[in-house]
Amino acid sequence: MGTELSLASEWARQRGARRSLLSRACRLAAAVALVYGVGCVGLYGVQRYLVFQPDTTLHTAPADYPFPVQDITIAGEPRQTLHGWWVAAPNPRAKVVLYLHGNDGNVSTNMDGIVLLRELGYSILLIDYRGYGASGGGFPSEQGVYRDAQAAWDYLVRERGVNPVNLVIYGHSLGGAIAIELALHHPEAAALVVESSFTSIRGLAQLDARFAVVPVGPFLSQRFDSIDKVGRLRLPVLYIHGTADEIVPFEMGEALYAATPAARGFVAVRAGRHENNAVVGGVELRSAIGRFVENVAREPRLASDRFEPSPGRRSATDSEPRERPPKP
Repeated sequence: MGTELSLASEWARQRGARRSLLSRACRLAAAVALVYGVGCVGLYGVQRYLVFQPDTTLHTAPADYPFPVQDITIAGEPRQTLHGWWVAAPNPRAKVVLYLHGNDGNVSTNMDGIVLLRELGYSILLIDYRGYGASGGGFPSEQGVYRDAQAAWDYLVRERGVNPVNLVIYGHSLGGAIAIELALHHPEAAALVVESSFTSIRGLAQLDARFAVVPVGPFLSQRFDSIDKVGRLRLPVLYIHGTADEIVPFEMGEALYAATPAARGFVAVRAGRHENNAVVGGVELRSAIGRFVENVAREPRLASDRFEPSPGRRSATDSEPRERPPKP
């Protein structure tokens, strides 16, 4: 009898311990879920401020440059104006480049990015998205900067009378993602150049150890999902990426190229970092860009929706053209 009571007591004690352990596990899971939920809600609320880092101070003025730079104002959404700089080429019939800069600074801090384009003799429009530089419109968002890029396109085509077949869309870093979105809606453009850009915000987030094991995807409001868009581009595309890019991995540039049927080339700038491809690539990079623009200008494209990728896609490694093996 005593043995039976002892066994019953031990069984009850173990059952109580299991219940206590289960209860603690449930409380821990609830706490983790709460922390995760709060963290995701917080991420949702602040991610615009993580993605966009606008500078509202113009650090130089058009008169500071030894070449003509003109302040321009673009009508955006109601009660919103965008500011930009127009850098005119000496030749009024030159190609025109719409230059979309990255997530920080403003037009005054991104003039180094157009050095090679100027040397090639192109006219260039740099714009500041809403909330950047002297542009109005409040703090930026993904959809907002897409609309700002569209407003810049409309300004060039409608107000300056630029023929889209002479208009190249060029985007650097975050500007590359914006350029890809704009090019999706304007396959009639001459070409698209994407420099130092990423596959998606989710892809970038997964490079951070804090987010690598957390499914942040469902909570992203700023996605810039370029990797899912490039397969639908219907105009010639050139990718440029520095092999030593410390912000956006070189492999992301390669991934965008591999996913783009319309891509004509990939320029790998040896030792190029995120912001200095023009300096490091120099004459060779300038030549690669110039050849690309000249070659696509010779292509007969009667209608943008009839554009087909060239069977002989070109790539360039270390700023020198080289055939890349076909993708499996």
